[in-house]
Amino acid sequence: MNGNKSLHQASFYLLLLAVSIALCFVLAPFFSTVLWGTILALIFQPVQRWLVARLGGRRNLAALLTLTICVVIVILPLTFVAGTLIREISHAYAQVRSGSLDVGAFFSQAVRALPQSVQNLLERYDLMDLPGLQQRLSAGAARISQFVATSALSVGQITLQVVVSFFVMLYMFFFLVRDGREISRSVRDAIPLDELHKQHLIRKFTTVIRATVKGNLAVAFVQGALGGIALWVVGIQGAVLWGFVMMLLSLLPAVGAFLVWGPIAIYLLSTGAIARGLGLAIFGVLVIGTIDNILRPVLVGKDTRLPDWVVLISTLGGISLIGVNGFVIGPLVAALFISCWDLLRRDLHAQEGTDVDKNPE
Repeated sequence: MNGNKSLHQASFYLLLLAVSIALCFVLAPFFSTVLWGTILALIFQPVQRWLVARLGGRRNLAALLTLTICVVIVILPLTFVAGTLIREISHAYAQVRSGSLDVGAFFSQAVRALPQSVQNLLERYDLMDLPGLQQRLSAGAARISQFVATSALSVGQITLQVVVSFFVMLYMFFFLVRDGREISRSVRDAIPLDELHKQHLIRKFTTVIRATVKGNLAVAFVQGALGGIALWVVGIQGAVLWGFVMMLLSLLPAVGAFLVWGPIAIYLLSTGAIARGLGLAIFGVLVIGTIDNILRPVLVGKDTRLPDWVVLISTLGGISLIGVNGFVIGPLVAALFISCWDLLRRDLHAQEGTDVDKNPE
C-alpha cells in the first residue's frame, strides 16, 4: 500500500509539474500582460479594500471604481506620454536625416571650446581629427535615431495584439483586485513550505514589487519630469525625449539622470552659454540629484531596500534577459534569493541554539 501511495504521489507531482509548464507556455505570449495586471492589482489592493469598506461590502462595484481610478491616474497619463515621446523621436530623426541637427558639429564646437591643455592631450591620443570624428558621430547619430524612430513607430502603431493585450490586462486587473484576498490565501495554502517561511517570502515578494514599481517608478518619473523641464528652460530641443531617457536611467542606482544632464551642462559651459550651463548644473545637483534621497525613503522605506549594487546588477541582468519587464523581475529574484539564504541561516542558527534576529530584514 505504501509503495502504491508513493507511486501515486510521485505521478501526481509529475502531472502537476507538466501542467504548470504547459500553462507557462500557453501564457508566454501574454507574459507582460499577466505580469503588469498582477502588479497593478497588487498596488491598488489597499484602494479596493478601502472602497469595499465604504460601499458596504459590494466588491464588484469597488473593483469597478478601482479599475477606473487605475485607468485615470496610470493608463491615460502613460498613453499621453507615449504619444508625445513618439512625436519627439520622429522629429529628432527627421532633423538628423535632413542635416538640421548635426551631432558632429556640436561635438566639434565643444572640443574647440576646451582649454588648450585638454586639446593637446586629445591630440596626443589622435582624438583631434575633428572632420573624421564629426563624420562618424553624424553617421552614428543617424543610425541610432533611425533605429529608435522605427522601433517607436512600430510600437506606437495600434495593432490587434496591442488592443487585445490591453483589455486582457484590464480584465485580469478587475478580477485580481476583486478576489485578491482569496487568491492570495489559496496560493499561500498551496505552497509546501513552513508557515513562517511562507509568511516571510510572501511579505518580501509583496514589499519588493510595491517598492520597485510604486517607489522607484515614482522617483524616476519625478526626476525625468524635472530634468525635462530644466532642459526645456535652457532651450534644449527634444526635452520630452531627454526627460524620458533620464527617467529610464533613474531606475538604475549609481547611474542616474546625470548621464543626460551632466554632458549637456558641460556642452553649454564649453560653448559659452555660461548662465544656462551653470543653471542646469546647479539645478541638476541640488534638485534632480537629491530628489532620490528625499522621495525614496518616503515612498519605499529604508528597511525595504536592497543594497544599491544588488539592485543595479539585478536590474541590468533582468533587462538584458527579458527586456523592460526585467527591472521588476531582476530585483525580485535577487530579493527572494537573499531571503531564502537568510531563512537558511536562521534555521541553522536555530538548530545550533544560537540567538538570531527574528526579523532579518
